[in-house]
Amino acid sequence: MINFNNLDEIPKLLRDATTIAIVGLSPNRERPSNMVARYLIDAGYTIYPVNPGQEEILGEKCYPSLLDIPDHIDIVNIFRKAEDVGPIVEQAVQLDCKCIWMQQGIVNHDAAELARKNSKTVIMDRCIKVDHTAFIYPN
Repeated sequence: MINFNNLDEIPKLLRDATTIAIVGLSPNRERPSNMVARYLIDAGYTIYPVNPGQEEILGEKCYPSLLDIPDHIDIVNIFRKAEDVGPIVEQAVQLDCKCIWMQQGIVNHDAAELARKNSKTVIMDRCIKVDHTAFIYPN
């Protein structure tokens, strides 16, 4: 399912971005969010973990919410249940981010519409690691 996604935008978005907030980043190395975060760090991105239950993940200060991050964010990458995405997107639209990216398996059309109405690129139901590998390092 591709909903809202414009695949032509993804390579430029990933090339231009330098900072990614990862909402729902787990400290457990076996969790997909942690694996993706490690990949993004290795790919040269600065990540900002967002998890109110943690102080630090992967050596980075952890923030309780998006609005607590003091720096500019290019992409807000969400690892939360679809029904929990609305309030996260409400925070994200207050930021000067370019994109709200809901990981594979996460689809919330109402949140996506709110993001679009606030001029944010919306990617849903896609893995940022998989797309980075496919579009930035093909073959």
